[in-house]
Amino acid sequence: MGPPWHDRYPEGVTFPVVGMVGGGQLARMTHEAGIPLGIKFKLLSDTPLDSAAQVVGEVVIGDYRDLDTLRDFARGCDVITFDHEHVPTEHLRALEADGIPVRPGPDALVHAQDKGVMRAKLVEIGVPCPRHRLVSDPADVVAFAAEGDGFPVVLKTVRGGYDGKGVWIVDSAEEAADPFRAGVPVLAEEKVDFVRELAANVVRSPHGQAVAYPVVESQQVDGVCDTVIAPAPDLDESLALEAEEMALRIAKELGVVGHLAVELFQTRKGDGSSGILVNELAMRPHNSGHWTQDGAITSQFANHVRAVLDLPLGDPRTRAPWTVMCNVLGGDFPDMYSAYLHCMARDPQLKIHMYGKDVKPGRKVGHVNTYGDDLDDVLERARHAAGYLRGTITE
Repeated sequence: MGPPWHDRYPEGVTFPVVGMVGGGQLARMTHEAGIPLGIKFKLLSDTPLDSAAQVVGEVVIGDYRDLDTLRDFARGCDVITFDHEHVPTEHLRALEADGIPVRPGPDALVHAQDKGVMRAKLVEIGVPCPRHRLVSDPADVVAFAAEGDGFPVVLKTVRGGYDGKGVWIVDSAEEAADPFRAGVPVLAEEKVDFVRELAANVVRSPHGQAVAYPVVESQQVDGVCDTVIAPAPDLDESLALEAEEMALRIAKELGVVGHLAVELFQTRKGDGSSGILVNELAMRPHNSGHWTQDGAITSQFANHVRAVLDLPLGDPRTRAPWTVMCNVLGGDFPDMYSAYLHCMARDPQLKIHMYGKDVKPGRKVGHVNTYGDDLDDVLERARHAAGYLRGTITE
């Protein structure tokens, strides 16, 4: 017998169909990575105007929270993957019961969907995390604070948060009331006094092959990723190796298939040495890996496609000593196209990636990548281009 998609196409055409749930920019860039391989994509999108829906050939408009919609969408797909973690876990189990490969599967994905489940599993397998526990009300938050170093305390809704949403830093019981209004469980964590934020990105295939990208520094502004530097500057080689090995072990222990981003805090120990704690997990291509489009031999998107299809994974090594990614956020200057003339003339090596989104203040509408031998120069070029596109830099 040939592969499962063999009978769907004319003789000699055996390319599979990847079903992507979610129509955002991650789906758009994953589809782009599949084009050179001849991989066919089918998209389940909220609206026809979503980022990926503008470019994917076969688009189904529907609600990913509806099981019948998911089942109808899955017909004709050889594998299902995602650009977000919000599909109900029980729906994914139903798809698997129908015989549809879901990658990452629900047993893995639940650790990115539910922060309480994630923390419990990481502790079980011996991965260092901030002090934490589920809390039931503001009084319980006060008790949690008293068990450690007191306020401030970080509160997170266990499901649904991203880009700083669903996260509160609170200094009192009164401030702790807001998270409980959502009606979902709340996780309390100590506020970590970290040196900087890092990210370890790995990709794992169904048969267990895995690759690790260099550990990067991720700089946040108002809870949103602003700049990523690859590799993380001045990171001790042993700590970088520890972070990569930890991410690979998490991927294996949780049974991840596809891309896994492990967001980390770099901490300073009492003896002056550095340590790492796991902050968050994401089981999909991730903002901290966008630099790989132009800075790695094989991008995170291309390796995610390879992984979900169980193809051999590509080389994750860097193409240049330094690569910098800066997000382009919407501002008060909606006509970003007119800024191309300046940006491209100023830096012919600049790579611009726009998502086809309406420009709204603070919204991620694209990113830029720069690379080269001198970190200061690469950083300046990326930040200038992102600022000029946004309209905060005008010369």
